[in-house]
Amino acid sequence: MKALRILSRNIRDSFKSVFRNFSLSLASISCITITLIVVAISIVLSYNVNNFAELVEKDVTIVVFLDVDISPEEKDDVEDLIRKIDEVDSYTYQSKADIAKEMMDSSEVFKNIMESWDDESSPLQPTFQVKVRNIDQIGKVAKQIKKLEHVSTVKYGEGMVEQLVSVFEVVKKISIGMVIALIIVTAFLIANTIKITIFSRKREIEIMRLVGASNINIKIPFVFEGLILGVLGAIIPIIITTYGYTALYNNFDGQLFSPFIQLIKPEPFIFYVSGVLLIIGILVGMFGSWRAVRKYLKI
Repeated sequence: MKALRILSRNIRDSFKSVFRNFSLSLASISCITITLIVVAISIVLSYNVNNFAELVEKDVTIVVFLDVDISPEEKDDVEDLIRKIDEVDSYTYQSKADIAKEMMDSSEVFKNIMESWDDESSPLQPTFQVKVRNIDQIGKVAKQIKKLEHVSTVKYGEGMVEQLVSVFEVVKKISIGMVIALIIVTAFLIANTIKITIFSRKREIEIMRLVGASNINIKIPFVFEGLILGVLGAIIPIIITTYGYTALYNNFDGQLFSPFIQLIKPEPFIFYVSGVLLIIGILVGMFGSWRAVRKYLKI
C-alpha cells in the first residue's frame, strides 16, 4: 500500500509539474508532436511502398504452354508433377476453349476468326498459370517445369522480373532504413528538448537534494512527467494518422493513381501505426527526462 501511495503521489506531482511549467512543457509537447507527425508519414509511406511491392510480386505468374495435341491423361500427368514442386503456391488450368472464349470476348475480330474452331482444329495451346510462394525462386521453378514432358514453352518475364524484384528489395531496405533513422533523430530531438526543460529547473532539483530526497525519489516524478509529455505529444499525430489516412483511403477508393497501386486498408493498419507513435512518444519522453535529470544528480 505504501508503494502504491508513493506511486500515486509521484503521478499527481508530475501532472502538477506539467501544468505549473506549462510554457516549457508546451515546447516539449510541440517538439514531440511535430517529429511524431513526420515519423507517422514516413511509416505510412514505407508500409504502402512495401505493400505495393508485395502485391506486384504475388501477381507475377509463370505461364506454362502445353503441347497443342496433348491428351487429357498427359495433361493430368503434367499437373501432378507441377503440384509436387515445393515452391509452387497455386496454379490454374486454361483449356483451348477457355483461351478462345477469353480472346473472343475481348475482340470482335478474334470472335469472327475463332468461332468456328473446335478442340481438334484450334492451334491454341492449353496452359497452366503457376504462382510461386517465394518470388526469388521463380526462375528455378520455371526451369523445373520447362524440363517436364509435354511442356512446350514457359514464360514469366525472364530478366525483367529479376530486375523488378531487386529494385523492390532496394526500395524496401531504403524505406525501412529511413523510418529507423527518423525515429533515432526524433529520439534525440525530443530528449534534447526535454533536457532544456529540466535544465531550467535545476534549482528545484538541488533544493530537493538539500532537503534529503533520494536520487530515485527525485528521478521518478521527472520520468513520469516525461511519460505524460510523450502521451500528450502523441495525441495529435495519432488523430492525424487515424482520420487523415482513412480519409485518403476513402477519397481515392483504396488506390493511388491507378488500380495497380493499392493502398493498405485503414483497419487495423491505423491502430498499429497509432500504437507505434504512442510507444515512441512514451519511451522517448521517459528516456529524455531520465537522462536529463541524471546529469544533476551526479555527486
